[in-house]
Amino acid sequence: MTELEMAEEQMQQLRSKAKEHLLREEWEDSILAYSHFINLCQDQISNTQHHSDPENLSKLHKSLCLGLSNRTEARSRLREFDEALKDCEQSLKIESTHFKTLLCKGKILLNLNRYSMALDCFKTALLDPQANENAESLNGYLEKCKKLEFLSRTGGFDLSDWIVNKYRGKSPELAEYIGAVQIRKSVISGRGLFATKNIDAGTLVLVTKAVATERGILPSEDSGENAQLVMWKNFIDKVTSSIAKCPRTCYLISTLSIGEDEDVLEVPDISLFRPEAEEESRDLDKKLDMASILNILDVNSLVEDAVSAKVLGRNSDYYGVGLWVLASFINHSCIPNARRLHVGDYVMVHVSRDVKAGEEITFAYHDVLLPLDKRREMSNSWGFQCNCKRCKFEEEMSEKQEIREIEIGLERGIDMGGAVYRLEECMRRCVVRGKQKGYLRASYWSAYSEAYGSQKSMKRWGQRIPAVDAVVDSLVEVVGSDERLLKVLIEGLNKSSGVFDKERALKLGRGVYGKVVKKQALRTLLEIGFF
Repeated sequence: MTELEMAEEQMQQLRSKAKEHLLREEWEDSILAYSHFINLCQDQISNTQHHSDPENLSKLHKSLCLGLSNRTEARSRLREFDEALKDCEQSLKIESTHFKTLLCKGKILLNLNRYSMALDCFKTALLDPQANENAESLNGYLEKCKKLEFLSRTGGFDLSDWIVNKYRGKSPELAEYIGAVQIRKSVISGRGLFATKNIDAGTLVLVTKAVATERGILPSEDSGENAQLVMWKNFIDKVTSSIAKCPRTCYLISTLSIGEDEDVLEVPDISLFRPEAEEESRDLDKKLDMASILNILDVNSLVEDAVSAKVLGRNSDYYGVGLWVLASFINHSCIPNARRLHVGDYVMVHVSRDVKAGEEITFAYHDVLLPLDKRREMSNSWGFQCNCKRCKFEEEMSEKQEIREIEIGLERGIDMGGAVYRLEECMRRCVVRGKQKGYLRASYWSAYSEAYGSQKSMKRWGQRIPAVDAVVDSLVEVVGSDERLLKVLIEGLNKSSGVFDKERALKLGRGVYGKVVKKQALRTLLEIGFF
């Protein structure tokens, strides 16, 4: 047997072995076998070129092209997208219209949210005769790319049916989207996200996919903390794996704060976070050690809190944590103007009240319808101290004897209507006006909510405390829309006049759910009392 025949036999054995692993979905073994096959194939091409054998050379090139394409498939299954794309490029250099490679490349780019580039791959694949055999599947990918590219460009998402159906069924397909926002230095902390134009309540400002998430139902209190620690470890492992597999992910995560030297951090251009942004100018050789990764996750991870969990239809024991890079630039404020909705691995952020150009986009890291001391406890658990206008004002007011007496009364179970009346009188005597009224009303929201919901309390105090719509309006101005405010508003309006003020409720509903729920669907939600 000649040396060439021995090499061909070895290649055939490797190809059969690699394909067997591929069919069995043994991805790592398949990659290893195809790597051996590709190396041997490249050696044979080099040797054949010296012997001027065009026919054999063409055959080897085709084998190499298919080997690279199959290794691409195995690598993409392991989400090693960066290496898989390199294989695609090599394969397409040999045969620019290779059907399987174009299909694999398109799927990978779709996974990476590079919709236009994926669309180009699928369009080119259509030119191959094999496209006729796979027409239905290929057309499906083409339509999906067109839809997601449109959503990514316009932000024209519509979650109406899904939300009206109480989140049953498969989550809607989403695309990455960046609205009228930019990253700038923030007086709150480090860098922040800012509106570049006036934005109406309910308008989306961004939709972004998580680097990684970890979710689950926590067991009983005794073992819940341990379970949470296990979930946190799993989450760290997922993030670390994503960093190792994708230089772009590593680079983007490296732009986040580690909680130190906030004032000297570079302000990245928002365009870097667009999936199809050019990569040539980036430091893709950036490395992150484990200490840096842990610090970044400690500072930037988002918990899917009670409000988000409720929106997702989860039960009270549900716990979720994830890293959404661009959303991590959004700072906390006790007077937030944005809300987030978790849908699958995506987070959607919309403004919950009207926002002016140049205003910083903020959302609440914790419940802001609570008194100052409770909010500070929560902020401490997040590792920061809030110094917003509301916190500073309430700190000054907390020194007043009347406020202390109201708090003591609440602790002793005073009638909530009476507590609201005393707080309103205190504000009148202290000449508290404008947004400052909203600050205090937000802090004592539980008293207002209980008073408005109690027939007995309203019978006694209803004529002496502000109307529910006036209080809700003042709260929306300072903390944005909230489903708890919406619920009390609708119940209060129905009790007081028997007439459902649809326009007032719709405006507040847009701030709660965002414009991803269209007007007719929002009416349905309000009518069935779905909060």
